[in-house]
Amino acid sequence: MGAITPLEGFDGPVPSLAGHVERIQQAERAGFASVRVRDVPLLDPSFGDAGQVFDPWVYLGQLSARTTSITLGTASIVMPLRHPLHTAKAAASVDQLSGGRLLLGVATGDRPVEFPAFGQDLGGRAERFRQSLEYFRVVLEHRFPHVESPLGRMRGTDLLPRPVYRRIPVLMTGRGRQDVRWIADTTDGWLYYTPPLQQQAENIERWRELTRGDGGGFKPYAQATYLDLTEATAHRTSPAGRTTAPRSGAGAVGGCPAPAGRPPRNRT
Repeated sequence: MGAITPLEGFDGPVPSLAGHVERIQQAERAGFASVRVRDVPLLDPSFGDAGQVFDPWVYLGQLSARTTSITLGTASIVMPLRHPLHTAKAAASVDQLSGGRLLLGVATGDRPVEFPAFGQDLGGRAERFRQSLEYFRVVLEHRFPHVESPLGRMRGTDLLPRPVYRRIPVLMTGRGRQDVRWIADTTDGWLYYTPPLQQQAENIERWRELTRGDGGGFKPYAQATYLDLTEATAHRTSPAGRTTAPRSGAGAVGGCPAPAGRPPRNRT
């Protein structure tokens, strides 16, 4: 079980961030497996909240220094909005600073206002995502790689630092306009949302079928959801018969043990 920032209940799109680092340290002491930060570069008041507000890489750098064992993850880096060299450099830096604790969630992005602000084509984000992930993998997993990509060319130079365990585990978030088989073949795990139970069961079974024969080891399926932490008297029944409560909890993700090739860290 892990947590996703921001770790607070709040009204409106922007959290207070009061005591966040201390809450993450408390989660570490309580045995949570991971904490994941979100990538929300711009506030769109008509589309969700602002995440933890801070840049994810800067915030992970702080958490690297303020925690010791909890896995540090992203949920998720919007790959098409950044050049993959920047993403690779930042990811490897956090991995080194944290002693190999980075678990990288990646996504194509779902906030349309962000793409023109970065000079990117919203309609081409699925292809750019694939190009970015390939570039990312090559520069981190090969020394002095020869890269010929629509996103850039590399020859005779290398990227430093290197990941602690030679590679950084990558989890796909949602479908990202990609084929599920491609996700199973290319990434190290799948982080999905919370659909109806029957669909979730079908997703998990499909994922197990696609990854069962993979020679790289177990590939986790993780689910993100909200947990409402309220007094029992605050609960109420919705018209649909579900028990609901004011939002005062935090995002959570479960079902994601340590990827193959990396030692388990504080997993529950």
